[in-house]
Amino acid sequence: MAGEGRSPTGHRVVMFPFPSPSHITPMLQLAGLLRARGLDVTVLHADFNAPDPARHPEFTFVSIRENLPREVVYNADMVEQMIGFNAACEAPFQAALEALLLQEDEPRVCAVVVDGQWYAMLGAAKRAGVPALAMRADGAATFLSMLATPRLRADGYVPIEGIHKLLIENLPFYRCQAWTRSARDLIRVDVSHEETVLRFITLVADAMRASSSGVIVNTFDAIEGPELAKIRAELSRPAFAVGPLHLLSPARVEHGLHAPDRGCLAWLDTHPPRSVLYVSLGSVARIDRAVFEEMARGLAGSGVPFLWVLRPGLLRGGADQAAAPSLEELDNAVGRNGKVVTWAPQREVLAHPSVGGFWTHCGWNSMMETICEGVPVLAQPCFADQTVSARYVTNRWGVGLDVGKVIQRENIANAISNLMAGEDVEARRERARHLKMEANRCAAEGGSASLAVDNLVEYLLSL
Repeated sequence: MAGEGRSPTGHRVVMFPFPSPSHITPMLQLAGLLRARGLDVTVLHADFNAPDPARHPEFTFVSIRENLPREVVYNADMVEQMIGFNAACEAPFQAALEALLLQEDEPRVCAVVVDGQWYAMLGAAKRAGVPALAMRADGAATFLSMLATPRLRADGYVPIEGIHKLLIENLPFYRCQAWTRSARDLIRVDVSHEETVLRFITLVADAMRASSSGVIVNTFDAIEGPELAKIRAELSRPAFAVGPLHLLSPARVEHGLHAPDRGCLAWLDTHPPRSVLYVSLGSVARIDRAVFEEMARGLAGSGVPFLWVLRPGLLRGGADQAAAPSLEELDNAVGRNGKVVTWAPQREVLAHPSVGGFWTHCGWNSMMETICEGVPVLAQPCFADQTVSARYVTNRWGVGLDVGKVIQRENIANAISNLMAGEDVEARRERARHLKMEANRCAAEGGSASLAVDNLVEYLLSL
């Protein structure tokens, strides 16, 4: 589908999001900012979980027409699946990019921006002769740990033995369990073998060093300034902190798999300020039924009103993997204090005055949104970068509490009570308000994020 209008700069940037809503959304938010600054935007995309071109007539959308093997699409190991996506999409991506270069009477392709998970596409773009930048869908701290991993492995270090060197040199806010010499807060994916995770991280880090022209991160200096400086030193190339993207984006961009239940906003209207706990574990994480039961009992036992997102597919196990809990289960579990929805308009929920806390998986988009609304966090990381973000929420930024490694109803009820009304609640809320002010300052006209996007456009035009 062709985009509307023509680039006043005579240049266009090609963007290639990873086929997941949490990755597509920030990529298109950035695309809108680039478009507003005079660049034409062509979005290459996989047919798997493809974005809807009708929602963005300002961009040109082109499918790479990949052929994903069945064993990749249905692989329960998400890290192996990402490696499989890279292998299957590399050749069709390069072919589609080279075809764009041959188009006549179209703005010149100055660069390509690929999602940070597309390590193979960095090499493909280099072979096609197009400068490529990687856009991270996580934070600077997570990416910094990924860059450090290959060097540590070469020195004989792995996450179970000697990882303290990484903690001391690069990630001082991470815990190290001295009795096992392991790191609780490094990237982990429980359903994936450790060596598979390390292989993927190494592939990403090596591709960044070998084939990228820079990195784009949806973050800002006030929360990750030292980490951004270390990334620039590690890569010896630009790192653009363009966040919070959802505040800068000229148009509302959200790509979800479920329609939000906007009726929950009226329910929130009936509650006093900062009295409701919002609960959502994002669009991908899955939990066992036993964990669901403990969460439900802990919520009910806390006495705190709550809005709980229980999307289809959240529960693991059973014949129907996509089944949500039955209405009877929910009625029995949540009591009278809670409201359950299959999906919520999260940004509006977090901005609602009745919401006083966010029980979250600590996915990076959720982190950006809760920081920008000044809402304290109850952290329950599930996998990957979420463990890193949870540590920063609790110990670096001081705006949240950890729900605990063991999900048990009494512990949950206590954690909720402490978050919403504990002795440190006012200090935590004040720190959250401070981060909100910093985020708004960065996103304001002339702020650091806006300047970073300007610098990014200048850099793209110079390539």
